[in-house]
Amino acid sequence: MPNYDVHLLSGIVTYPLAVFIAFMIRDYAGIPFVLSTAAMVIGYALYVLGSDLPDMDHPNALIHRGTKPIVAVAVGSAVFVQSVDSVHLGEPWLNITAAWGIGALAAFVAWFAFTWIMPRHRGIVHSLLFAAVYGLLGYALVEFGLGMSTGEALFVGFAAFSGYTLHLLLDREVSLL
Repeated sequence: MPNYDVHLLSGIVTYPLAVFIAFMIRDYAGIPFVLSTAAMVIGYALYVLGSDLPDMDHPNALIHRGTKPIVAVAVGSAVFVQSVDSVHLGEPWLNITAAWGIGALAAFVAWFAFTWIMPRHRGIVHSLLFAAVYGLLGYALVEFGLGMSTGEALFVGFAAFSGYTLHLLLDREVSLL
């Protein structure tokens, strides 16, 4: 099976093929991809990330060890944002510090929960279903998070899905679930 370097380098060098396929799909299948510079740059990042992302279900994989702190920080930050207006202990600095304490506790729990909830290696995370979920997340990031056009979001979602699928092809284990 390919290792970390092979997966990521494959993503780095095959992205032009994904861009070519997107142009062909746009021009011949009528999918309204918008391949703006910004969409292609974001698409490249998500394509390359996706080329190793299925291995996040392996606790010793570098992508697992890299994804875990990002998830923990995202959870902790989200809990802080949701709780900061609900903490009323007196001074503003005390309220903010306490809200960050709650967020840090949530991040601590998320750190361990990330590994605990991961399915077995080469399970459902190594599937086209998760490739589609990753593509939808890429789409949502661009459409709703960054406020870019629907066509740009469609392209980024396609790029994310394609990078994730590249990993499955390299592993020679493509499954629906």
